[in-house]
Amino acid sequence: MSRLVKKSPSVCLDLPLNNCDISNKLHLMMELLRSCYGPTARLKQVHNNIGGHVVTTSVSSVLLPAISSSQPFINMIKTSILNHVSRFSDCGLFAAIFCLSLIEQSKQSGLGGNVAICVNKHILAVCTSYLQRDDCGCKVKLDFCSSQNLITLARSIISSKPACVLAEPEMLHISTMMVRAFLLTVPCDIPGTVSLGRVVTVTIEGLPVLESAVFPGLLIDLPEDFGLNKVHNINTLHVVLFSTSLAGDLPELGDGIIETYPGLDTESQIVDQLLEIGKQVIKDGVRLFVCQKVIHPVLQQYLRGHGVIVVERLGITLMEPLAQLAGAQPVATLHNRIPPTTYGKVRDASLRQFGFKKMLHLHPLGESAVCTMILCHRNETMLNELKVMCQKTEHLLRLTLKEPHALLGGGCTETHLSAYVRHKSKNEVSETASALGCSQTEFLLGVEMFCRSLECVARSLEHDGGTSAIDLIHAHHWTLSADVLKEHLEDVI
Repeated sequence: MSRLVKKSPSVCLDLPLNNCDISNKLHLMMELLRSCYGPTARLKQVHNNIGGHVVTTSVSSVLLPAISSSQPFINMIKTSILNHVSRFSDCGLFAAIFCLSLIEQSKQSGLGGNVAICVNKHILAVCTSYLQRDDCGCKVKLDFCSSQNLITLARSIISSKPACVLAEPEMLHISTMMVRAFLLTVPCDIPGTVSLGRVVTVTIEGLPVLESAVFPGLLIDLPEDFGLNKVHNINTLHVVLFSTSLAGDLPELGDGIIETYPGLDTESQIVDQLLEIGKQVIKDGVRLFVCQKVIHPVLQQYLRGHGVIVVERLGITLMEPLAQLAGAQPVATLHNRIPPTTYGKVRDASLRQFGFKKMLHLHPLGESAVCTMILCHRNETMLNELKVMCQKTEHLLRLTLKEPHALLGGGCTETHLSAYVRHKSKNEVSETASALGCSQTEFLLGVEMFCRSLECVARSLEHDGGTSAIDLIHAHHWTLSADVLKEHLEDVI
């Protein structure tokens, strides 16, 4: 009994919004995220209180993991937003600001929790149904006959994050490059079920942004001591991929007990086994030998001595694109003979150099929807932000194949939805309130709470003290600069 420890009080509280500390932290979190919203947003530098790496960003998927809180309620909201970003790869700041504003509006309105939940679910269904209609006033159809529409869409995403620090020519270059990379992943003339390819991103720090480029095929890193004279546009290479380690370590041989005879040199036995693999692949005409992990130096020397290009430490992220490009099956064991069906082919191989980085460029034998994007920028912070935004842009362009529409930016979608919800709810207040089991006053209060949260997101785009203006006919949204005097406001509009 002397070792008995008393149960600590639960950190989960009933009615957490009644806790002033939690409410203040939620408001602070909302203001922090609002300041990161839009193309004129303020950047945030985050690091923990004992030092460490400093994160400079305005992207929700980078910012939220860097922020820690001791409040489970706040962590639950943060996790929900990150789950939204992982599923849709977009609109993380919108979801966060709207969610936190909805919580704050709900507390200030005094509306009961159950009623607020029912009203919010109903209005959300109304918004979703309206956005899916053909006559929706806040979406435009994308015309795939013109690449300019896709470039404009890509530019609207990349320009929304000021930490990318792109000049106008650089922004146009990156947007055009993203659309080209997206189009290269769409296969042509393939019967049956069509699956999109892959874009492999390689970042290079220190080079100008305009040197960024996209290449069909796959570019993989080569060691610094790899001679430039070893590859001269070799045509039709047979390829073998190993997903297991070829370093000769005993743990790589598998689980179980290893019995050895006295005086037996296990290392030489393993090297002999590796050399048998080398002899087989050379006999089968392999010219490109790739391993996901480490290759024993003796095997490397043997293969290179027979004119084979050897690439080790490829990494798990590049194994799948390379297998897709070459039509090969990764070999996961070194105990059996390599079946002929596991070999793949590439059309040719050549060397490309970007600054001090040397890369092997592999082209597919036939059509393959795999391409490599080289991203360049002046420093690490800008490069990391640009990489995240390019990945989100690629994902969003893929979504347009399923739903070829785009929503209006600049806060217009939020104000338009707000106006539509208010108009529809006032016309159907009696029937809807009866169906939800609440009074008409409670329903209209919930509608106002939802609409104000939407308008809060639209107003979050302004960070310089400007004024928001809304067209009362179409409910489009504008931002007027702070230097516009009130007496000249009507003339400006």
